[in-house]
Amino acid sequence: MLDKLKNIFNNKEKRIENLISFLIILVITLIVINKILKEDDKKSKNYQNEIGVQLATETISKDTKNDELEKKLETILGKIDGVGKVSVLLTYRESSTLVPVYNISSSTSTTEETDTSGGTRTTETENNQKDVIKDSGSNIVTEKIVMPSIEGAIITAQGASNPTTKSNIIAAVEAVTGASNHKIQVFEMKEE
Repeated sequence: MLDKLKNIFNNKEKRIENLISFLIILVITLIVINKILKEDDKKSKNYQNEIGVQLATETISKDTKNDELEKKLETILGKIDGVGKVSVLLTYRESSTLVPVYNISSSTSTTEETDTSGGTRTTETENNQKDVIKDSGSNIVTEKIVMPSIEGAIITAQGASNPTTKSNIIAAVEAVTGASNHKIQVFEMKEE
């Protein structure tokens, strides 16, 4: 009878020990899930920040830089012998993008835990943070601006009916834009 009582008491100790181990594992799991969710939230905010930077830059750069190149081409092509009045339209494969300067910080922490049954568990957590640097006027500090690649060009010119003039226009636009000559189309401008 005494042996049966000891077995029941030992089983209760094992149950309590198992319950405590389960609670410790549950607490650790909740802490890890909380850290993961916080990191995902930080990554989401950084991604949204980068998208905002890119959209703002595309609007500014695309309108100003691309129009400037078209106007410069019109000016220089108009100076070629026989071309006359000229109009240029460039198409782009993608828009220009701004590469901001980032403040990157990272940290690593190691946690070692020992449970009641003598098991040891080591957890290593790495935290990386990437923030866009802004100057005192809340303007984004840029590392560089990546200009868009030109897909093709359409040029209308008064002298485009002359094959030599047309060839000179294509060669000039090819040299400036890097677009291959089959993507540069030159047409005669109609009389106004």
